[in-house]
Amino acid sequence: MNKHLISALAIASVACLPLQARNSRQAHVDSLKASHKVIIIDGDRSSRPSEDSIARMMQIFYEDQFRLATEPAAPQFMFMTRNTNFAMGIGGAVKLRAWYDWHGALPGVSFTPYQIPMHPDQADMRALGVTPSGTQLYLKAAGRSEKLGTYSLYIEGEFSGYNDVGFKLNKAYATLNDWTIGLASTTFSDPAALPPTVDAAGPNNKIDAAAVLVRYMHTWKDHWSLAASIENPAKLKIAGEENESKLVRQWVPDLGVFAQYQWGQDGMQHVRLSATTREMSYRNLIEGKNHHTVAWGLQLSTIFNPIRPLTVFATVNGGRGIASLGGDLMLNNYDMVSDPDEPGTLYAPHVLGYMVGLQYYFTPKISASTAWGQARYYPRKHAVGGDEYKYGVYGAANVFYNITPRVQVGIGYNVGKRQNFDNSSRTAHRLGLLAAFAF
Repeated sequence: MNKHLISALAIASVACLPLQARNSRQAHVDSLKASHKVIIIDGDRSSRPSEDSIARMMQIFYEDQFRLATEPAAPQFMFMTRNTNFAMGIGGAVKLRAWYDWHGALPGVSFTPYQIPMHPDQADMRALGVTPSGTQLYLKAAGRSEKLGTYSLYIEGEFSGYNDVGFKLNKAYATLNDWTIGLASTTFSDPAALPPTVDAAGPNNKIDAAAVLVRYMHTWKDHWSLAASIENPAKLKIAGEENESKLVRQWVPDLGVFAQYQWGQDGMQHVRLSATTREMSYRNLIEGKNHHTVAWGLQLSTIFNPIRPLTVFATVNGGRGIASLGGDLMLNNYDMVSDPDEPGTLYAPHVLGYMVGLQYYFTPKISASTAWGQARYYPRKHAVGGDEYKYGVYGAANVFYNITPRVQVGIGYNVGKRQNFDNSSRTAHRLGLLAAFAF
């Protein structure tokens, strides 16, 4: 057997691995499922439902297209009816993060290139911090009904609000078959396509907005999914000159759609094309007139396993008037900005971002991840000062160890760069530690 044939067989065997066995990411999810403690709450206590029927019910908790890789899908302790038609649990995760900054300290727990100080105080070049920010509480219930079909309820909040530890509500929604109503991740987002990071912020191009919405999402033949939603309009962030323009109260809902092709044993590997539109209104105080324009955004995202231990993540997004939907650019008023040639007039600048990430499982308990990306701002060049943000670069390398399916520690390194329009730039570095205890 010559070496070319051996090479061809080796490549073919690797390519077939995702079809022959569950990958390491799925093996980790399997360990999570096996860690559940199910308490039967009604009926004849002398008998217990079959493990297959319990497993089918628990699977509903893991079928979520809008869940981050770092979020637990279901509480460890679950209450379930004997007929396995209803289950509920209250869970959470205590998260502790520590970090050390050098070459210019960033002002918080999140590593965001936009906030890299361009002229740092020499007394503020390094920083050491620790916080429980990101600690979560959530409740999830799911069931099956002959009349209603499959339904679920979800409430989630975390301690990351005021001063990074105030409690804030992140999600509160209900699903009924193909319908979702409530406060949920916007249809324009794809949280599953973001790699896990020790850093709380993650890639600086990510779309992570939540909105009160009504969404319809349907899957055909296990591979094709389409979704469309009407969403409460997110508050616009505008940079108008004082006494020249002001924001008009929004009165048209945002719209979101996506088309997706998915595959694999867990259905999480996919390619998704998403789009959104936003109506933006402002008043030109000089003319005494209201003006309206339409913002739009597109995102192409994917998550897949080329070989069993390796997961690839990627997103490319861009548009105009969508800066406040996530990432670096939401830290300033970039949805609409002043046109210097026409006082009182605002326009929606274009933005663009991309990210590529990898996660490799050495074992189902030990994994490493990387992420690299940019977020770029494209105003009319003559309309901005030289000290204005032009683009930011985000890089991360992380190692995670799952001591148990619900206890994780990690170490991560971040490097970032902020570039301004006058070509000045500065980089920053961070070493972070994470300890997360889920229940």
